[in-house]
Amino acid sequence: MRLGLRLSDATLLYMSSVRGLNSLPSMISSEQIIYLDNNATTQLDPAVIEEMLPFLTRFFGNPSSGYRFGAQVRSAIDLARQRLAVLLGCEPGEVVFTSCGTESNNAAINSALQLDPARQHIVTTAVEHSATWRHCDLLSKRGCPVTTIGVDAEGNLDLEELERALTPQTAIISAMWANNETGVIFPVEQIAEIARRNRVLFHTDAIQVVGKIPIRLADSTINSLSLSAHKLHGPKGVGALYVNQRSAFKPSLIGGSQENNRRAGTENVASIVALGKAAECAAAALADEATRVRAMRDRFETTVLERVPDTFVNGNRRVRLPNTSNLSFAGVESGAALMMLDRHQLCCSAGSACRTGSLDASHVLRAMKLDADRTRASMRFSFGRFNTETEVDRALEIVPKVISKLRSLSSASAVREPAGV
Repeated sequence: MRLGLRLSDATLLYMSSVRGLNSLPSMISSEQIIYLDNNATTQLDPAVIEEMLPFLTRFFGNPSSGYRFGAQVRSAIDLARQRLAVLLGCEPGEVVFTSCGTESNNAAINSALQLDPARQHIVTTAVEHSATWRHCDLLSKRGCPVTTIGVDAEGNLDLEELERALTPQTAIISAMWANNETGVIFPVEQIAEIARRNRVLFHTDAIQVVGKIPIRLADSTINSLSLSAHKLHGPKGVGALYVNQRSAFKPSLIGGSQENNRRAGTENVASIVALGKAAECAAAALADEATRVRAMRDRFETTVLERVPDTFVNGNRRVRLPNTSNLSFAGVESGAALMMLDRHQLCCSAGSACRTGSLDASHVLRAMKLDADRTRASMRFSFGRFNTETEVDRALEIVPKVISKLRSLSSASAVREPAGV
């Protein structure tokens, strides 16, 4: 099916749709910043924009309609499902489109609890994203027992402890594939095998993994997996849940028969089409993630460690995502550092974007039993395929200067402070 818009038309339409933003005060364009917060969200791939725009304009039919105008929209959704299945190494029918990764995580756990009233026990980890741990916390208050498995100082999971936690009442294990703050990768295939041996469902939050490392779910015993488009250069507000075709599933949203009766609601067509295109682009760029993006991350991290004394890497450096570096700068408060880096137009974070505004220290670093000073001094730098070596060069000029400035200010303040205060 022809999309009906040339790239130039699509670009003009996109520009006109955001023209009003240009009148807002103090707007910062992407050309002005060094964006090293790709674990929070990613830049939309221009190819993704081009693919989705016609479904916001010309192809607006309801995919459930019986006429051809709707059927062509249904065909676009089917193509998106096929593209995502290729990236995941699964069957298209195992893909359920959702509104986001949070919904996918919630749906997988809720389904497991609905399958057998006698099995309401959940096993999860201490370093999960808030989409999982807050949900589990709420479920525990409603009477579902939850066992949380800790990690060591490098963020590694103890698989023996995890298996000991399982009981005949365990409904599901939910463990992330890779941590969003440190990038540490869990051995999910081993966890999936533990779950299979014990006749327990296994769900993995793979939101930070999809598009960064190869995945082949057809060869796995993983029951369900969550992902989100905006982590792989797609739009916000759309995600997916993989459900193994041999696994039972109970939907959370009840209504129409969309998504093969697994998720009711009229489909977010333009965003689903965009997710499909983002998956296709991500599949083509996997080698780039493993080489060029990793090389940028490693160059940045190694140079910062050389130039900035008393800097520490948080998490297992050997088994982690190729794009993520979590660093602690001794004697520095991450909040102050983020503000000063922002003045230099450098974007990074102190952890999950979903924690921004919270006064609590990172629960991930606390679970790793890092001391309070190191936890407060931590920042996450995460790279993506649209970053450039020039941006890394600029970041390597800015970060050491900012840390040095903050340390000097901290030392001067300590000297001025009266004794005994």
